[in-house]
Amino acid sequence: MAVLGSIIKKAIDLRDTLVSEETPYESQQTVLKELLDKAKDTAFGKYYGFSKILEAEDRYKAFIDAVPYFDYHQMTEQWWHRVHDGFEDITWPGKPSYFALSSGTTGKSSKRIPVTDAMLEAIRTTGIKQVGALANFDLPPDFFEKEIMMLGSSTNLKKRDEFKEGEISGISASNIPFWFRGYYKPGEEIAQIDDWDERVQTIAEKAGDWDIGALSGIPSWMELMMKKVIEYNKLDTIHDIWPNLQVYTSGGVAFQPYEKSFNKLLKHPITIIDTYLASEGFLAYQQRPGTTAMKLVTDNGIYFEFVPFEPEYINQDGSIAQEAPVINLSEVEEGKDYVLLISTVSGAWRYLIGDTIAFTDVERCEIKITGRTKFFLNVVGSQLSVNKMEAALQELEQQFDIEIPEFTLSAVKIKGEFHHYWYLGTDADISEDKLAEALDTSLKEANKNYNVARGKALKGVKVSKVLPEVFHEWSGKNKKKGGQVKMEKVMDEEKFAEWEDFVRNY
Repeated sequence: MAVLGSIIKKAIDLRDTLVSEETPYESQQTVLKELLDKAKDTAFGKYYGFSKILEAEDRYKAFIDAVPYFDYHQMTEQWWHRVHDGFEDITWPGKPSYFALSSGTTGKSSKRIPVTDAMLEAIRTTGIKQVGALANFDLPPDFFEKEIMMLGSSTNLKKRDEFKEGEISGISASNIPFWFRGYYKPGEEIAQIDDWDERVQTIAEKAGDWDIGALSGIPSWMELMMKKVIEYNKLDTIHDIWPNLQVYTSGGVAFQPYEKSFNKLLKHPITIIDTYLASEGFLAYQQRPGTTAMKLVTDNGIYFEFVPFEPEYINQDGSIAQEAPVINLSEVEEGKDYVLLISTVSGAWRYLIGDTIAFTDVERCEIKITGRTKFFLNVVGSQLSVNKMEAALQELEQQFDIEIPEFTLSAVKIKGEFHHYWYLGTDADISEDKLAEALDTSLKEANKNYNVARGKALKGVKVSKVLPEVFHEWSGKNKKKGGQVKMEKVMDEEKFAEWEDFVRNY
């Protein structure tokens, strides 16, 4: 009998019944007040008059009237460059302990995002909340005795001046609580291996020594790891070596595009739990079964704002216009796309994280990630967001019984007229013309703006097939493999030309 697992499960059940919460909106007002109060004596807080904002009758209105929107480049050029140089009390009291490196999904140069001790504590606290939410899932007691494979970036953080830096998954894994280390795999030694291929090869060699009950990581890289384990150990499925695998915690990107190819690696279905851990913080996690939506963490160091996702509010570089309207949690509506802004205990203020979200349940404060502001394709009025692209590709998977886990596209001119040129990561034996026709039809039926554009300036759709591994190697060439690295879904002309050259020479 799984005695320890039964004790842990009962403790989680008890904790879940004891936790009482303010309403999400009330929690957000408390968080905003705490953020302003903590940062009022920083250079940022003094410049924007946080002390006066705290005294205002309508604190939120005073806040949005005083503080502009910032994307990473604006925040860094105006404020964070001094944090990088080691100055104290710039946008948050003291200095950060770490910088999270993130190339995001655009560009080769890494962003350096401050990670304070307060943020690490917030991430740990939200992680405990997520564990508590497991009480809502039908998991047997012995699950809580199994090991957890966390496939993030290397925990071998780099020293830079007085700071350490690495990807957020590596920073988080290097700060796991002592009581969790016995459950954590691949373990500290393997997790420190910088080279992705070497780390995955080592995991494959050691896999038979572990009793893995849960996986956690980005879907594309998790798939590659499982394929390597299966191949090296000459197996049919991952359950042949990890028979007690019951849970996969995805993160940072939607799992649905990978669902079909992911499930082929399993002997039987497992529980999929989505999370939203970004370089800027742990924003949301799936709290209950029966949904793919995630609950925003409204009471733990992050204040959320929402800009309606409309073309007129989005600049060409993916930033938002300063005149764009903004609302708070009390005003959001279900089913509408919003650009997400956050203010945090790491000293980000009204910060454009780059993601778009939609509320699936306002009362429960549950959301889904719908795309990226830089992946919004609106050349000639087509108004395609990532979730619409992914939905169309899922239709293709169903229609032709194929797998398309990866894709990218661009608006290109062919003989002087605009076309959408898609590269689909698939080894399916379907003609490219047939895929293009089906993709075009699906988008026309689902998106009226796209349909209008196809009758005017958008003259056609072109599809090229490439093996999914090409996308992974592209990431390795331009950034690196593994960790938080995500593929660009939409490319500008210059990047698309580089991509095509890479594909030709692959």
